[in-house]
Amino acid sequence: MVPLSFAGAEFAACGEGALFWPEQNALLLADLHLEKASWFAVGGQFLPPYDSAATLSAVAAMVERTGAARLYCLGDSFHDPQGCDRLPAAPRAMLTGLTAALDWVWIVGNHDPGFSDLCGGRIADEVEVGGIVLRHEAVVGEPRGEISGHFHPKLRLHLHGRNVSRRCFVASATKLILPAFGSLTGGLDAAHPEIMRHVGGPAAALVPIADRLLRFPLAA
Repeated sequence: MVPLSFAGAEFAACGEGALFWPEQNALLLADLHLEKASWFAVGGQFLPPYDSAATLSAVAAMVERTGAARLYCLGDSFHDPQGCDRLPAAPRAMLTGLTAALDWVWIVGNHDPGFSDLCGGRIADEVEVGGIVLRHEAVVGEPRGEISGHFHPKLRLHLHGRNVSRRCFVASATKLILPAFGSLTGGLDAAHPEIMRHVGGPAAALVPIADRLLRFPLAA
């Protein structure tokens, strides 16, 4: 994990898309989209049904790596409001073990409005922590520091004759958008007009690598 400064606070970011906040001993993740494969299966499109297990294994590994005591999921944690009900036994046990061990906060997203807390944890529309707002989708004109998800940003480059795509954070003076952490999620180009409209002002794509944070300016 590499240092990332935002809104007067110090974080640590990793290439998988997690953000650790040492001062709060909190891990921030966005867009897990648990049970996405089973949602597609209901409509007759069958995908390998292992996305939730893979995502939750990655979450558990990140919790162990950081030693976090609190975890904020920044919306679209399930692909639909009934996703928790469809969790198979093993992923459900993994998730309930995590929510029991941590101060776990589900922030509601556009994919999972109205879901209940059958998997543990507590639910909020948004929260403010240390003067920074945590919500699912960035609010245009929000003057406070704000961390969100929703857009699944990816940086796409053409290097040495091949196309390269990496999950990235998108940051401006007051906005920080996290990439999707889920194993079965696509991505929107970091310079997409909707992302640029929501972050406002000069922005950059941030890509954590082994020992440093790469910064790529984004044109509006």
